[in-house]
Order: sequence, then structure tokens, then C-alpha cells
Amino acid sequence: MNKETGELYILEKIDREYLCSKTATTCFIKIEVTLENPIRIFNIEIEILDINDNAPRFRRDTIHLDVSESTHEGERFSLSNAVDPDIGTNSIKTYHLSESEYFDIEIQTARDGAKFADLILRRVLDRETQAVHSLILTAVDGGVPARSGTSRIIVRVLDTNDNAPKFDKDIYKIYLMENSPIGNLVAKLNATDLDEGSNSDITYSFSLYTSEKTQEAFSLNPNNGEIRVKGVINYEDFRIYDMEVIATDKGTSSLSEQCKVTILVTDMNDNHPEISIKSFSNPIKEDVAVDTVIAVVSVSDKDSEENGHIDVHVSEKLPFALRELSDNYYELVVSELLDREKVAEYDITFIVTDRGNPPLSDNETVILELLDVNDNVPRFSQSTYTIQVMENNPPGGLLSSINAVDPDLHENQYLVYFIVEKEIANTSMSMLFSINPENGNLYALKTFDYEIEREFVFHVEARDSGVPPLSSNVTVHIIIMDQNDNTPVIVSPWRAQGSVVQEKIPRSTDKGTLIAKVIALDTDSVHNSRITYQFLQNTDATLFSLDQYNGEIRTTRMISYRDSRHQRLVVIAKDNGDPSLSATITITLSTVETALKSYADMTEVPLEYDIFSDLNLYLVIGLGSVSFLLLITILVTIVLKCQKPKPSKAAPPCRNSLISQRNSTIADSTLVSNDAYWYSLFLAETRKGKLVVRQPVPKGTRYVVSSIPRSTGLSETSDSAASTLQYSK
Repeated sequence: MNKETGELYILEKIDREYLCSKTATTCFIKIEVTLENPIRIFNIEIEILDINDNAPRFRRDTIHLDVSESTHEGERFSLSNAVDPDIGTNSIKTYHLSESEYFDIEIQTARDGAKFADLILRRVLDRETQAVHSLILTAVDGGVPARSGTSRIIVRVLDTNDNAPKFDKDIYKIYLMENSPIGNLVAKLNATDLDEGSNSDITYSFSLYTSEKTQEAFSLNPNNGEIRVKGVINYEDFRIYDMEVIATDKGTSSLSEQCKVTILVTDMNDNHPEISIKSFSNPIKEDVAVDTVIAVVSVSDKDSEENGHIDVHVSEKLPFALRELSDNYYELVVSELLDREKVAEYDITFIVTDRGNPPLSDNETVILELLDVNDNVPRFSQSTYTIQVMENNPPGGLLSSINAVDPDLHENQYLVYFIVEKEIANTSMSMLFSINPENGNLYALKTFDYEIEREFVFHVEARDSGVPPLSSNVTVHIIIMDQNDNTPVIVSPWRAQGSVVQEKIPRSTDKGTLIAKVIALDTDSVHNSRITYQFLQNTDATLFSLDQYNGEIRTTRMISYRDSRHQRLVVIAKDNGDPSLSATITITLSTVETALKSYADMTEVPLEYDIFSDLNLYLVIGLGSVSFLLLITILVTIVLKCQKPKPSKAAPPCRNSLISQRNSTIADSTLVSNDAYWYSLFLAETRKGKLVVRQPVPKGTRYVVSSIPRSTGLSETSDSAASTLQYSK
């Protein structure tokens, strides 16, 4: 205040809202003015008029509202009002709300004139569409110019369980390999719930439409929806699993949704193919016809497609064929003729193999036995049995074993042996030989004499016991072997039994003169009949010599008057047998003065009429006398043995000849030889029934031995001298 003038001045800015109550409609400032001269006191009231110097202001810059999405339309929500310290028209006049399709405001006026706004829900909220709504509320005063203030309204939409869980798919189709390990993850189901909180928390479970078998095979995690293998998954047991899974939220009024899950089990080659023998004919006869069905088999494999496709074959090449009857059925048939004797039984292995990767297989083995039929004849081990039998064999002795084999079995294999009956000289083979019918052992029933019987030929038959029986026969050739059982018989010079042969020789005999010829006969054969001669006693070894092969005794020098008139010679004739048999002869020689025709000279003149003169006459007489009975006996025996009612092709004619095989030939009944052994042999030629005599002839000639009929005596021999001895140069 100016004291001098009394003017009142404003010293500082006046703020009505500061000086006065906010609720006062008027505002006065009371002051006292004192004047000093004179002192006067004045009461002054100054009214403070309001100006619009304050903008509306909300108590909170942000208003938070929680509105459930289940709130109905028209729901009203109170908002905190704005304040403006100004009064009157300068105070809050109205409110404005930012644009929103869900909310609006309605302005209300209180009794004191204050204005405030209510938030009104014009449309149902959906939290899943928009969970938060942000609005701007503006308060405007009535001043000029108007002032305003704002506040942010944050409407958080509160969730209600109005959304059910939702699966990614309505139907799940899952392929699962069989034999998957337990715990293996099959699928992870995913269900979502647009709600939040517990309303969106989901649990998974099988519905009542899910079979127990499915629930035994698979487990479902209720928290995360994982389906895992719980049990053994076997394609062959169960190929498709259907399950229904429910997803349920945890809201107060829980909502749920379901989906279908189909698990298709895929096959793996985990099953071996199987084979089953439906019929099997065992045993079978070895003569079954071709195309005969032996077995019928079926095959199977629980796997599928290539894993279950089966190939069938047998283990080795067999005389059987495998052919397909129908799907998975096969028959085994005979494809060629069988022979039990080659293969008695077959191990038949059926092998089945699938086409999986890797392939699996199985097998079944059966043994097929072939029954024998009588289709084989007995077979002898040799085509011909040649059996050598030593003469003088004991009766009943085992000669040999005539064995045959029959590859058949049982009664078809049991053989019976017998001799095919045949007669020789009115004597049947069964009288000479016997055969064991069971084992084929051949026995002699009599003692054989080589000098009478040389050989036998007959047949042995082996017959099996089959029906009908089969048989075969074999030729048996019995050869009688000579034994040195005959002692040599000295037939020249002939002498009475036990007497001494006396010979006279001229004292004028020259060197080399044939004095005597010793001839011995041995009815044995070949080497047993070969005779050699030796001196056992010689009065004068310087005077006489003996040829060991022909038995000729010759002078080795001229006889002198000093030599003794009587000489004694003992000659032994030994055969070549083992042991050797022998005979001896004693010859006494007396020298005479009368000249005698030399024996040696006799061979130099024609022999037609004088062959039996002097010394040779005695020789032939002695020979005929000693051997007559022997020759007659031999002749009768040989004729009886060799005489046949009918000629047999199997057996050669019987020859009981005593002949040397050394450099000799036989033509008709004459034997020609250069062999020195024949110098001292008599041969019996039974084929012609004649006696063959060997005699010496001059050196450088061939010796021809002619036949003399057995029926002739010595006298007849003398008469037929011209036909008994010949020689040629």
C-alpha cells in the first residue's frame, strides 16, 4: 500500500485455490488499514475472483479395471472422477472416452455439482480375442479456453472357462514298427486351451471307448499327452490300435475335447516261416509208380508282404518233385523210379525261406524208408567157379563155398542153394557132391581118383525166398588134381614077381652097344609120372652106363676077357612126385662067346617083321603080361566114367590120358614128340580105347608112337608089329 497516496498494490501472484478453501464458492481476503494521522482503522475485504488457471486432474494417472469376460452388456463400472480447483464454469464440465467398440461412458452429476463418469460395457468381452483394453478418459473444464486432464483406463478382461481344449488334429494316424522297445515314444498329443490359468491347464486321459488291450499296450502321460509303448507290440497279434484321448482343462466348470488316435503296426521280419507236414506216406515200396504222392505239406508265415512270402524247396537233389497244390500247400511226388538197393532211405528236409531282409528260414526233416520188393536175382561172386580137388580126398570134405548175394532184404534175400541135377555115366551129381542149402558150402561125397576121374562140370542154382522167387545159376568146374599115389611099375625088361632078369650078351659087344632098356610105367600124370633111372648097384661102373631119362643101358667100352663073366645091375626107376616113389629091377648079365645080333642094329633094318625077334620079343611079352590086368581095369573104369547118355555142352569129354605137355602134339590116336621123356613112357589113350607105346628109333629121327588096341594081347602085338612103331627122317 502506498502510504502517501493510499493506493493498494498486489505485491505477488494471487492464487485463489491456495488462499481459499477448495470447496468455497467465494474467496475473500480481509485486511485492516490503519491510518496514522489521524489514526483510523479500516476493514477491507478483497474478493478473489477465480480464473481458469487449473486443468482438470485425475487422482490416478492409470485406472485399472478387471472385467470378467462373462460380464453382460450394459454393466456399469465407476471410475474415479477428475478434480479441478477452479470453480464455477472453470471447473470440470464434461468427460470424454477414447473410441472403443466395447466401452462407453455416462457422465453423472453429484448433488454438489461435481461431475464424474461411469464406464459402461456396450459389448461382451472376449478375453481370448482381446485380453486388455486400454482407454483414455479425458476431463474437460468449462473455462475459456478450456483446459483438460487425462487418465488411462486399463481394462483387464478376466478369464472365464469358456473355451474347451483343442487338439491339433481331430484324428491322428501313426505308424509304429512292431517290437518297438517299451518306453519308446509313439506320439506327443498337443491340445491347447485359449483360456488362462487353471482354465487352460489340461490333463489327458483315455476315454471309455479305448479298449483294455490298447491301454495295456500303450501308456498316456496325463500331463503332457505323450503316448509311449507299454507292452509288447506284435504285428501278428494286433495290427491296428484305436484309442480315444480326452483333453480336459482344470477350470471350475471344466471343459474337455477328444481326438481319435489310430496306431498302425508295421510288420518287420521277426517271424520264421513255418512248415507243417499234413500227410506222409512212410514207408513205401521201392517199385511205386512215378507221380505217386509221398507227402503233403503246408507253409505259413505270420509276417506280411515280402516278409511273409515263402519259398519252399528240399535240401538236396532227390528222386522226388515238389509241386504247388494251392496257396501255401505243396505235395512231394516220385519223379523217377526208385531203387532201394541203391538208396535204402532218404533224409528229406523241407526248407522254407521268406523274402524278408534278412531272410528267415525254417526246416522240417523226415526220413522216408523204402520197402524192399523182390526185384534182384541172386548174384554169384564169380561167373564160373573152378575148384581144384586133390585126389584121394576124404569123403565129406569141404571143397569150396559157392556164395551168391542178393541185395534185397528179408525173405527176398534168403537164398537156398542146390545142385542142378545132371547124370554122368548113370551117376547123378548129387551122388558125388553135396551143397549146404543155406550157405553154399560144397562138399565131396566120395574119394576121387585122378587116374579114373579128371573133372566134373555142373551147375549150382541160388534161389531167393521171395514171391515169386528169383534165381540164377553158376557153372562149377571141379578139377581133380593128381597126387603122387602110384608107384612106378617096371614093365621092361619083364620079369616074374620077385625074380631076377637074366640077359646074355656076346663078349664081343662093342662100345655103346644097347644091352637092355628099362621101361617103367607110372599112372600118375604130368610131373608125377616123369621117370628117371639110376644105378643102385653096378658091378663094374666102368663098363656100363645108364641114361637117366630113357633107361637105356649101354656099354661104355668093349668087354675084355679080364672082365667078370657075370655082371649084376640094380636099376631104380623114380617118379618126379613129392615124395618120390620108385621101383627097382635087378638084371644079371652073362657074357657068351656066341655072337648075337646087336639090339642096336635092330633099329637099322626095317621093322615091319622082325621087331619082336630075340630081346624085343621078351620085352613085349613082359610088357603085355604085367600091364594086361592094369590096362583092362583102367579101360573099363574110364569107359564107364566117360560114357554119356547125351553129350553135354557144359562138360568137355573125359580124357584120362597120361601125356607130357612138353613139345608134343596129338593127332588122332598118334602122338608125335621129340621129348626125351617119352623114351620110357607108356600112355593110356582112353579116347580111342587104345594103348600108346613109345619106342626108341635111330638118332636124327622123330619118334612116332602109334596105338595098339587094348583088346589085343602080346601075341597080337607081335603080329601087328608093322603098325606099332614108325619113324621118319
